[in-house]
Parts: sequence; C-alpha cells; structure tokens
Amino acid sequence: MDARKNRKTTYTYGPVPSRRLGLSLGVDIVPAKICTLDCVYCQLGRTTEKSTNRRDFVDIAAVLAELREKVQAGVKADYITIGGSGEPTLNCRLGDLIDGIRTCTDIPVAILTNGTLLYREDVRAECAKADVVVPSLDAGDAVVFEAVNRPAVDITIEKLVSGLEQFRREFPGQIWLEVFLIGEVNTDAEQIKKIRNLIGRIRPDKVHLNTAVRPPAERGVRAVSRETLEAIARQIGEHCEVIGEAPTGSSDRHGRRAQADIISMLKRRPCSIQDICTGLGMSYHEVVKHVTSLQESGAIRLERQGGIAYFFMRSDAR
Repeated sequence: MDARKNRKTTYTYGPVPSRRLGLSLGVDIVPAKICTLDCVYCQLGRTTEKSTNRRDFVDIAAVLAELREKVQAGVKADYITIGGSGEPTLNCRLGDLIDGIRTCTDIPVAILTNGTLLYREDVRAECAKADVVVPSLDAGDAVVFEAVNRPAVDITIEKLVSGLEQFRREFPGQIWLEVFLIGEVNTDAEQIKKIRNLIGRIRPDKVHLNTAVRPPAERGVRAVSRETLEAIARQIGEHCEVIGEAPTGSSDRHGRRAQADIISMLKRRPCSIQDICTGLGMSYHEVVKHVTSLQESGAIRLERQGGIAYFFMRSDAR
C-alpha cells in the first residue's frame, strides 16, 4: 500500500462551503494563533503570539505536495483559500506558495487577510499574485480599532487603510472588504459614517458585513440583528451586502448546537477532522475547537488508523 495515501493531512482542509467563496479548499500556512491582531470577535480564540515579524513557518514544498495530491485525486473547489490559524501574510513565502499553486491547478486563489501588513511592498507584491484578496476593516477611527482589533504595537488604523489604498492602485484583481460589526461598539451613526469614508478611500469591489455568527474570543461581543445589518448596508451603499446573520440565541447556545451536531455525526461512524468539516460545512478551526472541548469533557476519544486521526464516541457517552 502506498504510504502517502495514508499520510495525515496537515496543511489543507476541506473543501468546505463558504458564504463568500462557494466551495473552498483551505490552505493553512501559519501556526495557531500567530497574528498581527487579537480581535475580540475571533472565532479561533485569543491570539497566542502577537507579531508583525514575517517568517518561514512551514515547509512550502510539503504544502504544495499535499495540495497536488488533492488536485490529482480530483478535488472540486471554487477557490483555493489561503487563510487558517493565523495571519497568512506573516508567512514570508506566501508568494512562493501561490506560484506553486499556479503550476498544479487553474482553481482561482483567494487570500483571507486582516490587511494589516499591506503597507509593506513585499506583502502587496505577494498578495497581488492571488485572484481575490479578502481584507478586513472593523473600525472608523483609532479608538475603536484599538478596542476591537487590539493590534500589535506597530500597527495603526492609518497604516492599515493606507496599505489597502496602495494595494488597490496596484492590484487588478478583486478586493472584497469584510466589515465585522459588534452591537454597541462600531454600529452607531458616527462610526458607520467614518467606516464609509474609509471604504471610499480603499475602493473595494465588494463590501461584506459580518457579525458574531460563531462563538467569539471574548464574552460580551454582541451580534447585530439582520435588520440592523441591512440598514447599515444601505448606508454604506452600492456593492455592500450582508454575509453574516446573528444566530438565534446566545453564542454559547450556538456552540452547544455545533457540538451536538458533531456528536450526532460521531454516533453514526468514526470521523476525521476533515470528515466533520465536509459533512457539517464547518471550518477546520471551528471543528478543532469543538472536538478539543469534547475530548476534554470525555465525550469522545481519538484513535489513529493508517496515520489518520479518527474520533469515536466513548461507549459510556452514547
């Protein structure tokens, strides 16, 4: 038997359904959770290392080898999406990765980034190799930026916006700007006006409004109603659409429902992380978070077979 077929998937996940990108094959090139920001709403939890230092975090040749295996196996995806556990532009070989992807598939490439390093010429040049870049803007001024995004010391909102402006001048592809809205934090009329003015400077092709659909890093982060999101979308204007809708009930209740769905799936058969992602349409990182919690509570157990980690319901928890 070819051992490569049983090698544990390390760098890619999915394809999983994405609200913005259709069927998305994820590529993760930064360890959890190294980021330039420590956003209060992040579904992956608190940042463990806040940094602006670009590094060679992973073996890009191994990433590409894993991706080629999936492509050769006939994987179907609308986009190959570079994002994952941390801020992907912190990987100094991002450009090499995209060059390598182009040699093995014609699937378009998207980058999910907070945009904070686009003030750097090297980062702009590497991101410009993608087809779609999805950066973030969650504040209209420095005070709210500090409160919501909790940036590294050398990151400012003006640096973020200026970098996005410059990238817009250089990049011929699509820029889809995500704005994450938190109730009673960045949704008042003055803040929305400021955000709209900054969007005017950036000139993205699309603006996507999001809110706390999944459990956030910090308790107290309040989701925004669909009605409010739609009203704000009208204020921002053309090319603005709502992609996130607040779940019914609290974020804790949403998390419990996600875990219940995973348990229901595991009661039927053992599954890998990727099986759960594909079966439930959840992101790799959301599944890992819930599976870890279920392991810690003793509800499920892990067993490796053929080099792949499978999760089983414990017999006494069924």
